[in-house]
Amino acid sequence: MATDLGELLVPYMPTIRVPRTGDRVFKSECAFSFDSPESEGGLYVCMNTFLGFGREHVERHYRKTGQSVYMHLKRHVKEKATGAAGGAIPRRRNGKPPSHPPPPGRGKWWMATGFSAATSHHPSSGRDAAGREPDLELNRDFNGDDYEYEDEAKLVIFPDHFEIPLPNIEELPALVTIACDAVLNASSAYKKQEPESWDEEIQVSRHARSLRQLDNGVRIPPSGWKCQKCEMRENLWLNLTDGAVLCGKWFFDGSGGNGHALEHYRETSYPLAVKMDTITPDGADIYSFEEEEAVLDPHISDHLSHFGIDMLQMQKRTENGHHRENNSRPRVSEWEVIQESGMKLKAVFGSGYTGIKNLGNTCYLSTVMQVLFSIPDFQRMAKLGHGLLSGQYSKPPMKSELIEQVMNEEHKMLNWHQQKGVSPRMLKALVSRGHPEFSSNRQQDAHEFLLHLINLVERNSAGSENPSDVFRFLVEERVQCCQSRRVRYSQRVDYCIQLPAPLEAAINREELLTYEAKKKEAEENMQPPPEPVRARIPFTACLQAFTEPENVPDFWSSALQAKSAGVKTSRFASFPEYLILQIKKFTFGVDWVPKKLDLAIDVPDFLDLNRLRATGLQASEEELPDLMPPIVLPEDTRDNSMSSIDSPEIDEAAVMQLAEMGFPLEACRKAVYYTGNMGPEMAFNWIIAHMEEPDFAEPLALPSLMDSAPSTSDSVMGATPLDPNSPPEESISILTSMGFPRTHSINALKATNNNLERALDWIFTHPEPEESDALSDMADTEPNDNAFSNANSHSDATLSPDRDTTGPRIKDGPGRYELFAFISHMGESTMSGHYVCHIKKEGRWVIYNDHKVCLSERPPKDLGYIYFYHRLSSS
Repeated sequence: MATDLGELLVPYMPTIRVPRTGDRVFKSECAFSFDSPESEGGLYVCMNTFLGFGREHVERHYRKTGQSVYMHLKRHVKEKATGAAGGAIPRRRNGKPPSHPPPPGRGKWWMATGFSAATSHHPSSGRDAAGREPDLELNRDFNGDDYEYEDEAKLVIFPDHFEIPLPNIEELPALVTIACDAVLNASSAYKKQEPESWDEEIQVSRHARSLRQLDNGVRIPPSGWKCQKCEMRENLWLNLTDGAVLCGKWFFDGSGGNGHALEHYRETSYPLAVKMDTITPDGADIYSFEEEEAVLDPHISDHLSHFGIDMLQMQKRTENGHHRENNSRPRVSEWEVIQESGMKLKAVFGSGYTGIKNLGNTCYLSTVMQVLFSIPDFQRMAKLGHGLLSGQYSKPPMKSELIEQVMNEEHKMLNWHQQKGVSPRMLKALVSRGHPEFSSNRQQDAHEFLLHLINLVERNSAGSENPSDVFRFLVEERVQCCQSRRVRYSQRVDYCIQLPAPLEAAINREELLTYEAKKKEAEENMQPPPEPVRARIPFTACLQAFTEPENVPDFWSSALQAKSAGVKTSRFASFPEYLILQIKKFTFGVDWVPKKLDLAIDVPDFLDLNRLRATGLQASEEELPDLMPPIVLPEDTRDNSMSSIDSPEIDEAAVMQLAEMGFPLEACRKAVYYTGNMGPEMAFNWIIAHMEEPDFAEPLALPSLMDSAPSTSDSVMGATPLDPNSPPEESISILTSMGFPRTHSINALKATNNNLERALDWIFTHPEPEESDALSDMADTEPNDNAFSNANSHSDATLSPDRDTTGPRIKDGPGRYELFAFISHMGESTMSGHYVCHIKKEGRWVIYNDHKVCLSERPPKDLGYIYFYHRLSSS
């Protein structure tokens, strides 16, 4: 038999590879679908490319590539007999914690168990050919103590589907055995996308049993805490020795404090502190400054009661596995209302009703994708679109399964228990590649992710159909000089409206003022705060605030040739097919920590914006002259405007670094100057690009201010004709001096609002277009705080039949819309909390809460964060 197998595999040996360092083995999910080893047909892993394929796609891969050898992985999951599980998994608190507690924000337990031969019956007994436990992710949200598995692995040779069970060490060639062993034990390609598990069990502190507590009469109220040194109200820690309430460290996500708790330890050596907003009847999070790690305190209840804190009366801080602040009762109501807690929601199944699993703080991605895939233009995106729209992964339970659950598992929610959803791991890896935030496991702002995704679609849709066309519209900006009354009109591209939320327009303003007074009084007296009051703002007030003129800072009037007061108003030059509307709920506190305003807005189901249509230059208006302000160097004065022309600001340290490499001093000065003092590395690149020029080592010569004056007699000195779309010539010169084409440099500066550093990034991420694409003007810009988001101010190259051929492609039409979806956020900050979305399908509102999809009973339209409207037909 060994000889037969060896001879059978000889023709295929050149195509079988052993995974090398850096190779990614996709053995947890199909590349084209969401099939996994737990699916009915299992998963086939190509032994050459290590890509995974479901049963429906492996034949196509074989026909296209000729690759014949695949490893077939199949996992059979079955429930243990009643009583075999030994109880539920304990929570991570100051009792005995599990050895691998889940990271914050994850309501799932992920297991790494292995494939073995078909005869193994439990992951703990499954070993590979070398006797090690292989590594494979368990995709289902199962409690590992309640289920057991039968795993099997085998080689399959196409097209005859000849199967070779594994392990089969004696009968297989050595190379094949090594390759199979390596594939079985390789980490999943997506494993790094998941939050790392906690491998170490938290230990009891050595100070817990002998902790000395001062009898100083300190009593801590149940809420209303603040740092005793800086009065911060977040990330507060109670020292268990003297009862001092102090703030913790400042963290990368904007949370934290000023480190006063650590300073207090250094001054007093009091070792243990408890995080205030983690205290619940189940325990609390405790840190030992001396041991420098999180610890357990078996006597935490007694230690807290010493300062008047009753653990049993403290509120819980989590709901459905997502973080919620303990001392913020408004959020309790918000979580319940938005998720429609307490209602018997009916699960729905089928096409368009498939949920998306939460990989750990990925709800921002899930909600955005659910809304986008409800729009026909986005439904052609292959894998996730098929997963959400095919209905293949959203099938209702069989009647027999329901009966069995009623008999044996009455404590479980029958319908939601059946909804597994699809995993967005491949999509997240793709769209977050190279992004410092979206590639992390931290919570993100759904609005920023939406704009990031639209930007990616724009970049990759040149010359083809662009689904983001449905969001694109033109904004007309009208700037008026308040003194001369002259105006200037310009247009730009945008994708989203940002509506301000004017708290002064709240209809319950008196109630809010009374609440603030009572809250301040409670804080001063260290008493519990009063019942919170949510501001209720009319939508018309938000729209009015959006349309009001705004002051233009540092406005230079070309009519007066001087700085003056200017105002800007924005209107729609076109209306998009789908309108995105974001409520500006988030602001920054005095400590620069992002805060969410607690408000409700009566957002309408139908919206008519036709009155906001731009009108352009009117007959009674006079335009501002097309002149740009004179270039004024920082050292210039009225009496000596030329004093600093010959002494430009140059980073002399960078000059000396380059000179020490042997380059001429004057060349080094020119390099640093022409690269905008951006560092020796950038200047070095300039030197390499200009070494052959005849004036390379000549002294730096700058044009005088007089040279830049226009030759036309009707211009004032220092004012030059203004091309409204042309960046400053100095910035263009810096980029062209670095070797970049002038046209490409101008496009980069336009795209980045003339920011030189971001323009360089743009150039490197946007290769110079071919001649046929010369009209393309694509760019990235960051969201700003204007009424319009200005997320992407680039112009798409695809031409519109109903507009000028050089402009962006838009789908203009009437400004009448109907609400069809909204995304809601729960929590104090975009960096924490949870997102869900509601989408109107087939005349019914449906709530998408991670993998759970149900009919909505009471959609909380007044608490949304991002709203989506579709245009109504003119009829």
